Amino acid sequence: MLRQYELVEKVKEYDPDADEAALNRAYVYTVQKHGSQKRASGDPYFSHPIEVAGLMTDLQLDEQTIITALLHDTVEDTLVTIEDIEANFGVDVARLVDGVTKLSKIEAMPENERAAENLRKFLLAMSEDIRVLLVKLADRLHNMRTLHFIKKPEKRQRIARETMDIYAPLAERVGMYEYMREMQALAFRELEPEAYATITDRLEKLRGQDGGQVDAIALKIKQALAEAGLDVEVSGREKHPYSIWHKMSERHVSFEQVTDIMAFRVLTDSEADCYRAMGVLHTTWQFLPGKFKDYISTPKTNGYRSLHTSLMYENSMRVEVQIRTREMHRRNEFGLAAHWAYKQEDRPDGAVGWLRDLIEIVDASHDAEELLEHTRMAIYQDRIFAFTPKGGLFQLPKGATAVDFAFAVHTDLGAQTVGAKINGRHMPLRTPLSNGDVVEIIKAKHAEPQLSWLGFVVTGKARAAIRRSVRLKERAEIANIGSKLFDEIAAKVPARIGKKAIRAAIDRLGLDGPEDLMYAIGAAKLTDREIMEALVPGCTAEFEEHEEWSKRERAISIRGLTPDVGYTLATCCHPVPGDRIVGLRRKDALVEVHAIDCLELANGVDADWLDLSWGRRSHGAVGRLSVTLYDRPGTLAEMAGIFAQNKTNVTSLEQTQLDHPFTTYEIDAEVQDLAHLTRILSALRASDAVAQAERI
Repeated sequence: MLRQYELVEKVKEYDPDADEAALNRAYVYTVQKHGSQKRASGDPYFSHPIEVAGLMTDLQLDEQTIITALLHDTVEDTLVTIEDIEANFGVDVARLVDGVTKLSKIEAMPENERAAENLRKFLLAMSEDIRVLLVKLADRLHNMRTLHFIKKPEKRQRIARETMDIYAPLAERVGMYEYMREMQALAFRELEPEAYATITDRLEKLRGQDGGQVDAIALKIKQALAEAGLDVEVSGREKHPYSIWHKMSERHVSFEQVTDIMAFRVLTDSEADCYRAMGVLHTTWQFLPGKFKDYISTPKTNGYRSLHTSLMYENSMRVEVQIRTREMHRRNEFGLAAHWAYKQEDRPDGAVGWLRDLIEIVDASHDAEELLEHTRMAIYQDRIFAFTPKGGLFQLPKGATAVDFAFAVHTDLGAQTVGAKINGRHMPLRTPLSNGDVVEIIKAKHAEPQLSWLGFVVTGKARAAIRRSVRLKERAEIANIGSKLFDEIAAKVPARIGKKAIRAAIDRLGLDGPEDLMYAIGAAKLTDREIMEALVPGCTAEFEEHEEWSKRERAISIRGLTPDVGYTLATCCHPVPGDRIVGLRRKDALVEVHAIDCLELANGVDADWLDLSWGRRSHGAVGRLSVTLYDRPGTLAEMAGIFAQNKTNVTSLEQTQLDHPFTTYEIDAEVQDLAHLTRILSALRASDAVAQAERI
């Protein structure tokens, strides 16, 4: 653990103007506030924030970030408040500490909800200040280094899985490769202990057999470049166990079949020397076609710059070589964090351009599952490069299509896409893009995202935007149905209904506005009585004895039952007056009334069967229908009109299937009798909006 003077000296080495007094106060403050608290390892708790601050000094981060690292757990684990932090260390530090604290308060939530909410707050806090992410990544890295001290295996597994799924990919996306590699290695050891042990053992044996082969190859590469007049540094290493295991899993190969276990790094003085070195290596050894990548001319989204190639060394050994300048190397290993050693105006915005896409995904995602799916899509996956006709460069995951490209350019462009030209040729929207493709999007002003696109888009941003558009479209159509039903309901109220009455009703029902009211009516979330009472309180009392109202309450009599015997209409077949019916009577239960052809009767072997029939004046029951509509604007409204024309109240409307170009709904409708239900089915089947209508 760093002593107080050591921490201050480390900061002063790269930032002589840092406020030494503030750093000292923060160090003492965290030691005092955490007091006698202990970590799972038995160490004093304050050792953790001090170690996190030490990691921040290794990255040469600014004074405020170091102080934030020292204080990041005080609000979470002590009696300190954000107001206390602000009073002692200023507004900026308080804001940063609050950003990190919000992320840590999610740990007790259910796993999926917690992970999603953690990610949501993470992204929003990052959008305000990327230093929140840098502190959180250092916090997670140190916690992973001490993970083995936690006694509960399930807790270790949860933390390791979260690290592998979220924190390591985020570290990669901001270019902090050193953090990413160590997090992956530590998480892999916990999640796959047998695989970790096996690969580590194989690497140890390989190291013992190669007789210093890594150093020998590095020396040969340096000699070849020195002969060409290049002054370079060359280093070699084995890939870490997780990287090897991932390649084995991805390619379905054994350890012996992984041929590029060794990787070498060449550091030069200039960009020009990088390309010269590449030429020398390609003329000295055979290079593998398709394995050359130029991240200098087209950097990765996180700002990573380097040349990558794979060479066939002696005895057909394949080795990977990365070539970059020394300055590129420093920035590559620590990514965004490296830029904080420079002045504010030199810090790049482009390196976090992908963050804006993630914020859009936060806004568009419907629930925890969607948020996790979309963001994992956005932070994982290998990348390809595609261009606009004007030369704009966009990085996308492998397998991305023209629709993904359109949404990457702008959400509005994606929504209005109707076609695409790839390298000047009209191509289907589902066509996967290749590296270097030039994509021209053809748009139409009134076009809308299509549900079928979800079958081929691969980016989280595109999926989130499409799903949101489809939901809004469905909501608008259901609200349109509700508007028509509202007119019928309002006509029954003994008063003229104006805007004032509607506003008052919305307040009484606890809704946000007229659109929410119409949607609630269309989706059968409110009954007619509730709406009428909200419009004119007390108005439904006079309807209690009215014949029309009593029909709504159901006037059914069944022959074959004595007056004191209770019954229920079965929800599996929804019998209505006019159906042939039978009763099932079980001990201590109401008699179940089924239609004679109900499939559930096969399960009635343990019940007494009763021969039943409807009473002479029976009317009013709920019939259940399955209606498949064509997926185009206005079809829901047309179906609603058919129910309205047949004086039928819809009590439940549920979408059960989406299969472009069709949408299927399950509908409960109040009908008078079988003849009434048959008329409704006939009217639905005759409609151009309806592909199929059946009684359930």
